[in-house]
Amino acid sequence: MTTLTNRLLGEGVGTALLLAVVIGSGVMAERLAGGNSAVALLANTLATVFGLFVLIEVFGPVSGAHFNPAVSLVMALRGELPWVLLALYVLVQLAGAACGAWLAHAMFDLPILQWSTKVRAGQGQWIAEAVATAGLLLVILRAPAAKVSAMVAAYIGAAYWFTASTSFANPAAAFGRMFSDSFAGIAPGSVPGFVAAQIAGALLGLALHGLLGRPVRAPAPDR
Repeated sequence: MTTLTNRLLGEGVGTALLLAVVIGSGVMAERLAGGNSAVALLANTLATVFGLFVLIEVFGPVSGAHFNPAVSLVMALRGELPWVLLALYVLVQLAGAACGAWLAHAMFDLPILQWSTKVRAGQGQWIAEAVATAGLLLVILRAPAAKVSAMVAAYIGAAYWFTASTSFANPAAAFGRMFSDSFAGIAPGSVPGFVAAQIAGALLGLALHGLLGRPVRAPAPDR
């Protein structure tokens, strides 16, 4: 039986590992790409896609593998996560995100404590984050249960490239990445705009899901 401690530990560790994947692969990509930003982004994308798929598969049965306060908020609104647990989920997600950034720094012999100087701001960035997060929630809410891991990972991989913001789509990711002055970082002053856009996008995704109606599943073949 999964206990509350199990669930919170799963969310915290899963979010930490996700940020370690995103930031660590960004550091490695930047070191090996020889100044080619496209190659670095491609490497960062592939590592994130593979890592996210594995983490959802591993931690999904434990905590639901949200790793994302926007996802947890929507699940609470849908009655799938008790409201009393929402604050605890968000707390461990944020703590895990910061720890993941510090872990990535430790693995690459970088200063553990740092702030990002990479400014990410402007209307296009905020629209991109709203679109990325709305799409993420639509995938989560409408994907067949057996395909959620693959479809979420594939969507995030695509959104790295079709959004101007490279698809954070996650307030915890924005929070954790402000602690890293690396390829994947975001300046602290840019985080509030990203978070506001992500929450708006999550609510938009939930609304669109409702407007689209119940997903129609293909009937099982006759035996």
